[in-house]
Amino acid sequence: MISAGDFRNGVTFELEGNVVQIIEFQHVKPGKGAAFVRTKFKNVITGAVVERSFSPTDKFPTAFIERKDMQYSYNDGQLYYFMDTETYEQLPIGEDVLGDNFKFVKEEMICKICSYKGNVFAVEPPTFVELEITETEPGVKGDTATNATKPATVETGAEVRVPLFINQGDRIRIDTRTGEYMERA
Repeated sequence: MISAGDFRNGVTFELEGNVVQIIEFQHVKPGKGAAFVRTKFKNVITGAVVERSFSPTDKFPTAFIERKDMQYSYNDGQLYYFMDTETYEQLPIGEDVLGDNFKFVKEEMICKICSYKGNVFAVEPPTFVELEITETEPGVKGDTATNATKPATVETGAEVRVPLFINQGDRIRIDTRTGEYMERA
């Protein structure tokens, strides 16, 4: 159990049947009345952000979120299979659990599988990935004073905006959190 008086950023706990994580907190002691804790927290499973105040003596059950490194193996229709690199067990995960940034993941990449009480609710790809450009317009010399970009398709099928000097066959580094080109690899 954790009391509201012990809240810190990143703490996860159960609230009304949901798993939530503290984003911001503030202990408030007004001149009149009792002290309270003003918080902003995120529902870990749905991603919804809520602001709410608690009494410092309110108690909640602590929630332990398991994060495990697993290797992406293959997909079969709506199911994506991940392998535990220690036990070699296969874990099928539905397409609805994968985030938008999963489009940058190719087979054999290591991802973090987030679960709560055995239920997988998120798949976190590596923060940076190196992928090969499979399709883009030819590079143009000059005209680089402006920060001009062009569309390019990478080997996973995702589309990324890249600088004009990038050509088909080049390997680039992508930040999966934003989907932006970082540098040549």
